[in-house]
Amino acid sequence: MTYDDAIKRIEQIVGELEQSEALSMEAYQAKAKEAKELLCFCQKQLTDWEEKMEEVIR
Repeated sequence: MTYDDAIKRIEQIVGELEQSEALSMEAYQAKAKEAKELLCFCQKQLTDWEEKMEEVIR
């Protein structure tokens, strides 16, 4: 999975949550868990990128 793929999926999850009024608690929790995992993945990707950029600048 790439950073861009993860961002697209997060956007998709947010859209699904905004459009669904009758979402069960279990389904909501599953989507929230997936979104959290994706956000952690993106955060790690950004941290890694920042570290690489710092090495290039030094």
